[in-house]
Amino acid sequence: MVKFAAVKTILEISGLKIVRDGVTILEDVDWRAERGQHWVILGANGSGKTSLLSALTGYLMPTAGDIFLLGKNYGESDWRELRKKIGIVSSSVRQMTAEDEPALETVASGKSAMIDYWGTLTLAEANSALKILRQIECAHLAERPWRVLSQGERQRILIGRALMARPRVLILDEPCAGLDPAAREHFLQFIQRLGRGKSAPTLVLVTHHVEEIMPVFSHVLILEKGRVLAAGEKATTLTTGNLSRALAARLKLRAKSGRYAMSIRPKSGAVI
Repeated sequence: MVKFAAVKTILEISGLKIVRDGVTILEDVDWRAERGQHWVILGANGSGKTSLLSALTGYLMPTAGDIFLLGKNYGESDWRELRKKIGIVSSSVRQMTAEDEPALETVASGKSAMIDYWGTLTLAEANSALKILRQIECAHLAERPWRVLSQGERQRILIGRALMARPRVLILDEPCAGLDPAAREHFLQFIQRLGRGKSAPTLVLVTHHVEEIMPVFSHVLILEKGRVLAAGEKATTLTTGNLSRALAARLKLRAKSGRYAMSIRPKSGAVI
């Protein structure tokens, strides 16, 4: 039996290939995330980000290749149990949450991966959910129903819901979509604090916006047309050249105080 605490490699993908209806979506994808690392996945629309996430969470069967989580192979281990070690925060979960469900129940529902929680919480479940709410700085929202929560509060609650199952990997799939600039910055600062925590899972942020990459993220995976363009430490992987190629545009990437900004370079001879 693999002892999770002793596993250095949290997530490993080898030779991943996904073909659907004769179209190759992902080809020869290799990627490894180790304990203590936090990753960002970047790529243009159609680069394969969504399919990669679907394969990681067990909702899309690979055509070829292997996916290992905590040293266990998805194809050889109980997928239903293994996928519980990967939490995900996405728009699909946000849209399915019941309007009248209190935040405490939404968080508690993460233990059984249930949408629209029904039944009565046990005292132990309620205490565990309240502990998570404190961790995500939302204890004051425990009794508030989903319909009155702001977008930023909803995203934090969904992170709490994912943490309820004690995942080893937490995927944040474009978590800032729909947030206004101030709410986005508050949320990103929260992600920074979350990732710095001693018991934090490995974070995987999927985004189109380099401005959302906080200092806590140490590594970057860049996809281009279903293949890995670059993967590795952020300082050497997140470059103007790699980003320009991935997004098929003339870009300029700037870094300051651990944060990033991107601008479009004008074409030669263009009037600004």
